[in-house]
Amino acid sequence: MAAPIISDDPLYRLLRDGKIAEFNQRIASGETAELSGCDFRHVNLQGLITDGLDFSNSYFRQSILRGVDFNHCKTMEGASIHGAKISGAYFPKEIRAEEILLSLEHGTRLRYGM
Repeated sequence: MAAPIISDDPLYRLLRDGKIAEFNQRIASGETAELSGCDFRHVNLQGLITDGLDFSNSYFRQSILRGVDFNHCKTMEGASIHGAKISGAYFPKEIRAEEILLSLEHGTRLRYGM
């Protein structure tokens, strides 16, 4: 598995810079972001609208995901949420609670339907 990357994608950069509202607006207006395999360590993503976004193999270590609804993202397959703040967050129903807990506590990668 490749190490998470800090991408040059301008929309990804908005997230890293804490410009969540601008990111949401630009996605809603039809722009696309390449977020697969990205590094979100220590990034505050509160308020992020995840509809249709691909977070596969992304790294959310110590991120603030409070209240983020991942139910309608394209996928989180292979993502890690080790040590993230997840109170009030929703995860895709295909990811079992045990998978989320293992990832949160040990950094394992999220798997669907296991």
